[in-house]
Amino acid sequence: MTTKPRFLDLVRERIRTKHYSIRTEEAYVGWIKKFIFFHNKRHPAEMGKLEMEQFLTYLAVERNVASSTQNQALAALLFMYKEVLQMEPPWVDNVTRAKKPQRLPVVLTKTEVSQLFECIPLSYQLQIKLLYGCGLRLMELVRLRVQDVDFGYHAITVRAGKGDKDRVVMLPPSTIEALQTQLTETKRIHDIDLSNGYGEVYLPNALDRKYPNANKTFAWQYVFPSRNIVTDPRSGKKRRHHMHEQALQRAIKQAAIRVNIHKKVTPHTLRHSFATHLLESGYDIRTIQELLGHKNVETTMIYTHVLKQGGKGIVSPLENL
Repeated sequence: MTTKPRFLDLVRERIRTKHYSIRTEEAYVGWIKKFIFFHNKRHPAEMGKLEMEQFLTYLAVERNVASSTQNQALAALLFMYKEVLQMEPPWVDNVTRAKKPQRLPVVLTKTEVSQLFECIPLSYQLQIKLLYGCGLRLMELVRLRVQDVDFGYHAITVRAGKGDKDRVVMLPPSTIEALQTQLTETKRIHDIDLSNGYGEVYLPNALDRKYPNANKTFAWQYVFPSRNIVTDPRSGKKRRHHMHEQALQRAIKQAAIRVNIHKKVTPHTLRHSFATHLLESGYDIRTIQELLGHKNVETTMIYTHVLKQGGKGIVSPLENL
């Protein structure tokens, strides 16, 4: 007798069919589970717009979550109704989304970036320089594969960035020697893994079925591999994944504290600084848009507002008294 699969297992199955990332899977399943428990374990098929809005209101009023968090919860619930329950009631597309506040990004000066470089531990020097020097997002950096680095063209290909788009960014010449050294170490680790019966790496979009031996080739290995071999939560296979992003986040935060930078400094701050400093150097907004991988130039335009803040190019009336 076959047992009926649990609802959350159906959610996971649909997410994997759509090739969503493991992080999206964890987030969506988490929100759907909270939604069900909030309504005393009622089945989602029995609920609708009213129950959804009650849950979202609870998040905003009682939990005081950010608008981005509330919208992520909404996205999870809409996915559940559209993709899992195959329901398209009129109210699905008319649920009010939380308005995201317009914030100017935190940007470091070039002096502050240099100070951060000097204080970051040696084991994270290359990573932080690539974040700033290429304008990479944190997960784009840790997910870099060996084959994505092109020393001949001084380029890095960012695969499946935000919006599942590929793009090419510059490879700063000052990082080439350190990056070559890193790849030598990555090759050494990979060879050891192969000799121990491991050496497989996760391949996206079921490429391991299309190219059965690709997952053990050096080209597909992560540039910055994890220190440990772990069990893949989806396949159950033991693999060496990429380095954990939280280690780099902590290193950057601690370095900022040590050099007395009194700003909220995160890996994304370096991406903001990359874009702003390019604007300061006279590069056009469309070029910067392409390097950042923004869908709309309006997103990139926020950095022009950063330059206007603090009186860039504007003389205060105080100076004319």
